[in-house]
Amino acid sequence: MGNSLVSGSDGGPRQIPVVVLAGFLGSGKTTLLNHLLHRSGGSRIGAIVNDFGAIEIDAMAVAGALGDSTVSLGNGCLCCAVDAGELDLYLDRLAAPAAGIDVIVIEASGLAEPQELVRMVLASEHPGIVYGGLVEVVDAAEFDGTRAKHPEIDRHLALADLVVVNKLDRAGDADRVLELVRSLTDRAAVVPATYGRIDPEFLFDCRPTEERIGQLSFDDLHDHGDPGGAGHLHTGYDSLSHTSAVPLEPRRLMRFLDSRPEGLYRIKGHVDFGPYDTVNRYTVHAVGRFLRFYPEPWAPGDDRLTQLVLIGSGIDAAALRKELEACANDTPHADEHGMWGVLRYVQGPDEDEAAADLAEPPLQSPPGPPL
Repeated sequence: MGNSLVSGSDGGPRQIPVVVLAGFLGSGKTTLLNHLLHRSGGSRIGAIVNDFGAIEIDAMAVAGALGDSTVSLGNGCLCCAVDAGELDLYLDRLAAPAAGIDVIVIEASGLAEPQELVRMVLASEHPGIVYGGLVEVVDAAEFDGTRAKHPEIDRHLALADLVVVNKLDRAGDADRVLELVRSLTDRAAVVPATYGRIDPEFLFDCRPTEERIGQLSFDDLHDHGDPGGAGHLHTGYDSLSHTSAVPLEPRRLMRFLDSRPEGLYRIKGHVDFGPYDTVNRYTVHAVGRFLRFYPEPWAPGDDRLTQLVLIGSGIDAAALRKELEACANDTPHADEHGMWGVLRYVQGPDEDEAAADLAEPPLQSPPGPPL
């Protein structure tokens, strides 16, 4: 695809995804964040680093790479120390156009409550950001001990959109731990890793470095060597690109989205609903349970195509392609109620949906059936 939701290159909405990075103490969150910085592909990452304690060790670990793109919150847990309005002040700094930030990562304290952090992001009234998912990092070598000491980890895993099972090289029974983690998630993508090495395309669209001329690229600051001498990512991601010249039937597409398979983490692109809306195409942004559509007028001369990219772990690309093909409908007439399901996920320009976003589960906006 040539465009993405957050690029703003085609006049569409410019919204920066905010990713919540959580996990218990020692799971490897800072290692993963540093890995993303080194592998950003030219994208700029802003970070809110929240240590529990007065000495901000984690903040210092990433400050050299992020410089003034870091907001550090010391001596307290983010979910207890600030409210959604205060968080907006920090997000406003990082989402300012002059900062050139492409994705914001909130690295939570190991003692933070992920659900509260997600609710704070969803409750944000900042028009320049969009929820980018909850990433939970797990220490595979200490997983059994962590569950015994912190049984709430089961609840955290059930809320996560992406689970990184880290330090697998130190686990004597890695396969058992992976299967156990998968059994505790709610259809989340589960990615095995060592040294926090996951492909950043899971979380954001990497931009070629040459597109960032005049701005500092993290790739220019760091070499790409991995700890332990490995010259490649421990694991990649699965993706599927789908293009259709035939418009999609909205009810069929919503059924597809409602029944998305385990491991399908992101869906992005543009949808042509044909006679259901001849004026607009619909940019779609989905991460985990979160789903939103953005109508935007077709430009003169546009090829009226549906273009989608699906990203996940262990997804069946052939089966997904078949399901998407089944959503096509070349009927020239539209059911007047056919778009209702889609429009539930379109945020109006003057709507205050904070209360709806905070509704008890699922954690998604606007309210509706799980993705």
